[in-house]
Amino acid sequence: MARELSSNLRAQQAPKLGQMKELSDDELMAHLQAGHGDALAVLFDRYHRLVLSIALRIVRDAGEAEDVMQNVFLEIFRSAAQFDPARGTTKTWLLQYAYHRAINRKQHLSARYFYQRKEIEEVQAIPGEAGSQFARFSHHELKHLLQQGLSTLNRKQRKVLELASFEGLSMSEIADKTGESLSNVRHYYYRGLSKLRSFISGEKE
Repeated sequence: MARELSSNLRAQQAPKLGQMKELSDDELMAHLQAGHGDALAVLFDRYHRLVLSIALRIVRDAGEAEDVMQNVFLEIFRSAAQFDPARGTTKTWLLQYAYHRAINRKQHLSARYFYQRKEIEEVQAIPGEAGSQFARFSHHELKHLLQQGLSTLNRKQRKVLELASFEGLSMSEIADKTGESLSNVRHYYYRGLSKLRSFISGEKE
């Protein structure tokens, strides 16, 4: 039934975007199967926040959750032909993608010790044994020490750490702002953070 509908739609002119917004989810999927790309834009508008919230709850990182969300809709576009409304709603199908892709991404990140890395705010607070080592310093002195540590980083590492810590930007936002790839931004962030910790604790890398 769904394949027959999409075949019929291929012979027709695609509705305008405004008209697409009035269609049901299943009708949008039929248009997507027929190669009408605007249907994906409407589905994205309807469900990207929900997909993002699911991904964020699972991967616990805004930049990673945004990546998962984008990949989910890309896969929906690529796999539209596999959708069968007789087996479930468009929303259910889409959210299954979101859940499984987010779980896969979390496993990938966990295998690379992503969740064991501390945020820069923890470095500023200097917790645990490192904290007791610097307990005699005032907040102003610790801030100065942190600034000294930042000066030991290369230009790109320092820029990424400053954007993440002081401006609160996500990895994806930093990539957009600096023109670097997302993988390079993450590399600069974690490498710079590691060097900063070593400087503050007095350890050699």
